[in-house]
Amino acid sequence: MTDKYTSTEMMTVAAARALRNDDVCFVGIGLPSAACNLARLTHAPGITLIYESGTIATRPNVLPLSIGDGELCETALTTVSVPEMFRYWLQGGRITVGFLSAAQIDRFANLNTTVIGPYDKPKTRLPGGGGAPEIATACGKIFIVMSQSRRSFVERLDFVTSLGHGEGGDHRRRLGVTTKGPTRLVTDLAIFEPDPESREMTVTSLHPGVTHQAVRDATGWPARFAAGVAETAAPTADELAVLRELHRRTAAAHGKAA
Repeated sequence: MTDKYTSTEMMTVAAARALRNDDVCFVGIGLPSAACNLARLTHAPGITLIYESGTIATRPNVLPLSIGDGELCETALTTVSVPEMFRYWLQGGRITVGFLSAAQIDRFANLNTTVIGPYDKPKTRLPGGGGAPEIATACGKIFIVMSQSRRSFVERLDFVTSLGHGEGGDHRRRLGVTTKGPTRLVTDLAIFEPDPESREMTVTSLHPGVTHQAVRDATGWPARFAAGVAETAAPTADELAVLRELHRRTAAAHGKAA
């Protein structure tokens, strides 16, 4: 029997499970970083984690505060310049997976990390794209992890920072982008995958105890469900123990209570 877990822990574990031992993964800060390092510490010890600052095959003992955190450089196999990281590694097609998050997402997995509200007079100015626009188009495929609500899952983005499947269908290919784009979206309620034809993100698995209606209520467009929606496996005791210890070490390192 598994320990009780939070919806955020369920989301992080489900996201981590999407990664494989032989992946070369471009990691975003926050939830993506937690999921990627959980994968490294459990079922994918051989995964190569790369951060935007140029750290390659880093193995941080605690979660970094930012891409400039010294923990990443200290535990990396090597560190290269940012231009080399983007031009040679990313745009050279050497990275299999990009792991991103966002403030807003639409039904075709386009992402907004720039502004909430009008660009010239935004309600909130967000951190910006950083390398996410390039990651979204140059990595072999994209995984997205983010909490789900009508505020974040919107009918229309306030600003398109990173390309998902554009307007749907073959729009991505028509733009000349040959990579797969978002192939999995993991939230605190469910797992989504793109419909093979329309490319609209479609629920393929519900987390334990989550209903179809709960997903509909948290989605700003009419949510679509696959013909046979599975139930996500609950976190195992080992997955929870490793994740909680990672967060405990991180809190201690950053001078916070666990």
